[in-house]
Amino acid sequence: MKKIMIKEKIISLMTEVASENGVELNSKIDTDTVLLESGLDSLGFAILIARLEEELGYDPFTIMEEPVYPQTFGQLVDIYQRFSL
Repeated sequence: MKKIMIKEKIISLMTEVASENGVELNSKIDTDTVLLESGLDSLGFAILIARLEEELGYDPFTIMEEPVYPQTFGQLVDIYQRFSL
């Protein structure tokens, strides 16, 4: 999947998860946005990661030799782009 498409998919699913959980996303999600300040809580991120696996067909956190927890939106996007199939 193209890099821009992955970024857009993540934003789309973040918006969907936020809406379903009755929360509002930070109005500006960009590379430096701290994930815990985006509007989603830890449950929201768990749902997001599960949906990304369904949509993209892979979970980079299980593929990594040493899983890391991304701190920013840019780091999250980078992880999905690096491990895209």
